Amino acid sequence: MAKIQLAALLLLVLFCLGNADHPAPPGTFAIPPSPQRAGDPTAGYDYLLYGDMVGRGIPLAVYKKVSGGDSPDDLGRTGDSQGISFQFNVVEAPNGVKVVAPTCLNCHAEKLNGALVIGLGNNSTDHTYDHAGNFRAADFAVQLRFGKQSPEWEAYYPLSRGYKAVGPYIQTKVRGPNPADKIFAALAAHRKADDLSWLPEAQFEVPVEVVPTDVPAWWLLKKKHALYYNGLGTGDFARLSSASGMLVMADSAEARRIDERMVDLIAWIRTIEPPAYPFPVDATLAAQGKLLFEKTCKKCHGSYGDDASYPNLVVKLDIVGTDSLLAQAYRQYPEYTEWYNRSWYAQEPYGATLQPTWGYIAPPLDGVWATAPYLHNGSVPTIDDLLNSPQRPVYWKRSFDNSDYNPEKLGWRYSAETGKTDSKTYDTTLPGYGNGGHTFGDKLTTEERKAVLEYLKTL
Repeated sequence: MAKIQLAALLLLVLFCLGNADHPAPPGTFAIPPSPQRAGDPTAGYDYLLYGDMVGRGIPLAVYKKVSGGDSPDDLGRTGDSQGISFQFNVVEAPNGVKVVAPTCLNCHAEKLNGALVIGLGNNSTDHTYDHAGNFRAADFAVQLRFGKQSPEWEAYYPLSRGYKAVGPYIQTKVRGPNPADKIFAALAAHRKADDLSWLPEAQFEVPVEVVPTDVPAWWLLKKKHALYYNGLGTGDFARLSSASGMLVMADSAEARRIDERMVDLIAWIRTIEPPAYPFPVDATLAAQGKLLFEKTCKKCHGSYGDDASYPNLVVKLDIVGTDSLLAQAYRQYPEYTEWYNRSWYAQEPYGATLQPTWGYIAPPLDGVWATAPYLHNGSVPTIDDLLNSPQRPVYWKRSFDNSDYNPEKLGWRYSAETGKTDSKTYDTTLPGYGNGGHTFGDKLTTEERKAVLEYLKTL
């Protein structure tokens, strides 16, 4: 038995370090894979379109009175969800009331060049104000129409309660970045670890600082051995993802039901392919760029095409040099990872864990042309700027028009500003919003950089 354990340990060490042919670069380490449950992709897509991962919401009658219920972005659904915006589903709350509830596509779908791309991270929502204020108005509307003792109020209130709990803590300093990590922190503070039931008062302090993140593309998930920018989430991906239900669910019994359906959704997400680059590509220049990419970028970001591989490397902070606040946050506030790792979500079988690293994962680059802005906090507007750090703007503003794409620089058209004037101005001088680091492209010449950009269009 001891020999078997020793052999297993040696295999794990060799996996983490790489092999003699492809050693991990200095300052990096590889994350090994975790077993994942098999699911039904067809059932997963159906769950995305009609499912109740969030099982409470605004009564359907109230929603339609406010919105009209005739959105053109309804994903071609039928039944009650027809005409409802893609960011919401019509579901039946546990007490039978039909409600409109938010879905994963609030964060994991975005328009690009006029077309909705499911799986593209939302990069335009404005989180600079307290959205809880919207629910104070909704509270009044629901009570006025149905009364506070009504089934409709019962089906609605957990959503209002959840948003009011997180609202004051998730305001970003600029439009675009997402406060997902802070949403988790605020909700965890209001949930018991063992049965996930709601606590009216937070059980530990919620940090004031909001660390911004850029939502990664879903189609990258199939290559990943860990979730989140610093490789924080390991284990079963469905279990990790099902924590989104904490917003409104009653307890761990409901979490278990969501978790069972999330397996299918993860299976569907693994089938997504990135959108093809929609503009002309110079094949000769792209071929030159591929050679340069394989010489300078492949060791961390992997290879593409017939010999595709992805190393799942975490690059340590002192090597990558990008804004460290996100990686630091989980070490400065360990109560959140400790809460998760003793909660229902960590229980076997199919448990998941949160283990902070002191670095960031070099992501796969499939469809990278479509995923502007760049770096984990969305601080760099184009890939051209990413590969030439001296030209990155300190303050920059974009139109948030999804067709305002720059095919030469691969990213958003923007104007460099002299200071922060409004919420649309990205301010890289703010804590957590820095645009430094990842200077590896600086050594490229202008012509070499153009070639690499052309190659990246093909991924």
